[in-house]
Amino acid sequence: MSHNRRTWLYSPFLIFTIAMIIKVYMSWQVIYGTGFSWKPLLTELPAIWAVFAIIELLASKRKLGIYLTVNLLLTAVYFAVIMYYKYFGIIVTYHALAQVGQVGEVKGSVFQLMHPSFLLIFIDIVAIALTLTFSKKARSWAAISAARLPRPVTASLLTVAAAAALITVWQHKDVINEVRQTEEMGIVNYELYKVATSGKDERTVAITEVTPEAIMKLKGIAPVSGGDKPAHWAAAQGRNVIVLQMEAFQNFLLGLKVDGQEVTPNLNKLKEESVYFKHMFQMVGQGNTSDAEFMTNTSLYVPPVGAATDAYVDHAIPSLPKRFEKAGYLAATFHTNDVKFWNRDKLYNALGFNYYYDKEWYGTDDTIAFGSSDDILYEKAIQEIADINKSGQRVYANLISMSAHHPFNFLPDTVKKLPLPEQFEGSFAGNYIQSQHYADEAIGILIAKLKEYGLWDNTMLVIYGDHMGLPVYSLNDTDRELLQSILGTPYSYTDMLNIPLIISAPGALQPEVRMQTAGQIDIMPTIANLAGIPLDHEIYFGQDLMNHTSNLLPERYYLPSGSLINNKSIFVPGEQFKDGVVYPLPGDTGEAPYPAQSEFDRALQLLELSHTYAKSLPPAEGHVPSGATRTTTQNKGD
Repeated sequence: MSHNRRTWLYSPFLIFTIAMIIKVYMSWQVIYGTGFSWKPLLTELPAIWAVFAIIELLASKRKLGIYLTVNLLLTAVYFAVIMYYKYFGIIVTYHALAQVGQVGEVKGSVFQLMHPSFLLIFIDIVAIALTLTFSKKARSWAAISAARLPRPVTASLLTVAAAAALITVWQHKDVINEVRQTEEMGIVNYELYKVATSGKDERTVAITEVTPEAIMKLKGIAPVSGGDKPAHWAAAQGRNVIVLQMEAFQNFLLGLKVDGQEVTPNLNKLKEESVYFKHMFQMVGQGNTSDAEFMTNTSLYVPPVGAATDAYVDHAIPSLPKRFEKAGYLAATFHTNDVKFWNRDKLYNALGFNYYYDKEWYGTDDTIAFGSSDDILYEKAIQEIADINKSGQRVYANLISMSAHHPFNFLPDTVKKLPLPEQFEGSFAGNYIQSQHYADEAIGILIAKLKEYGLWDNTMLVIYGDHMGLPVYSLNDTDRELLQSILGTPYSYTDMLNIPLIISAPGALQPEVRMQTAGQIDIMPTIANLAGIPLDHEIYFGQDLMNHTSNLLPERYYLPSGSLINNKSIFVPGEQFKDGVVYPLPGDTGEAPYPAQSEFDRALQLLELSHTYAKSLPPAEGHVPSGATRTTTQNKGD
């Protein structure tokens, strides 16, 4: 009896149960800030025990190896959940496996997010492997451990544990906030649930329901009235249109001073001469930068799961490039990274760009982050646009900056020109501010080149941020204190999601600051109105910001799916709509109002209509040639 008891006490079942309990509490502490409570055990342990019971029932040989393998897989799940949450603030699922190929490019970001303590989650695996390698006694234990636990006990455990896990999932399957749902279900249960319900989260409607009238009704806006054309119609018609997407650029940087030094002097000056939208918000999904490109050019929401460059790029998508080409423009996109990163080769084909210019064309001169610097990006792009103009064509161009990329430690010392107080040096927040100061300096070069080539007065320049740079989830206490010292208030979700939108058209648009709520989904119809590109009776989900001031922005990412931003607040649901959290818009000091249930329902319906429409589009055909193949006298089709 005592021998059997000792055998059980040293059994893999008990040893690995203890190891997994430790990992569960480590994960919950990082994600939910949970100290000791029974909840992690009650939600996580049943699923783990069910798996272990299956091993006990079925494995007779190499049982320890199977335990080690399962332990490694479960540990990898917990580790991935921790790392993903630290950047995105949501719970990773198997859908993110489609992005594994991007990890090599962003390994610096991964390392920045990874606190050394996170690696302790693997320590038992390393310890057991080393012990088995160098200890004969341990190997003898491995041989003993092949003995199964009593079959009736194991069968009963499997039944009870599986039933407990299923009940937990069933009770919380209708929780609408994914982070809260994971906390109530348990991480392993949630991951299995997402696999089992694959595709059911991609809700669609009948395509006949997707009409411009239905979209406007759900958004709560009416057609522009008062004349044949909306205000500012064709104000910049006939000009080049350059849309600059700035990497990780947040709105709080504009006007910010650190130790009396302006962080963004060039953009500060530009916004004083332009139409500036102060309450602009990011709406990207899993694709981050590529999702911003997608939304800006299509005015469609990002997909329910995955990046737009995975979900939608096999379809021919109505877009700004196609509309500008129809108006006689050449549509080109400039990015100093490899075009295959985030499937941009497929994205650009789906969007209908005439040419793309990537690392093949730019080369590797003055490399910062993943390609040539923003300085090189702008210098070569503007020269190319000028050459195309000489051939008789106007240009619609997307420029994608990249030098100020997370984790913001790519800048060589020679280009760090902002004198920061000592306490900022080497900090994550300090590196971010320094990187964005460089990005602003490069904007000065862009403007200078436009003037040098005589393009400034014949160009509409649109500048916006693609997504946040400082996730609230990954800031340490030092970074929070540094940000509060320069902002004057605690750094918040509102600060994180708020990006700038600046539209400059010298001589055509009068400078003004607009305070209405705006999102990346609105850039396409706003540009179309200003450029005189008609969108009558077409399907798009944004609105012309020069003519509409009321807005409803459904959010899929960074905030859980079903979050929304309206005219007065940012809303994040809880387990259900009624127990959510609201955040005031930037600059508001009063209590943020709770949205109406009807507004929440309308936001969800807009997402369904957009996904239905995108998936209904015909397949994309052809491919986009590299700008390296273009000559200054060649038009598309020659």
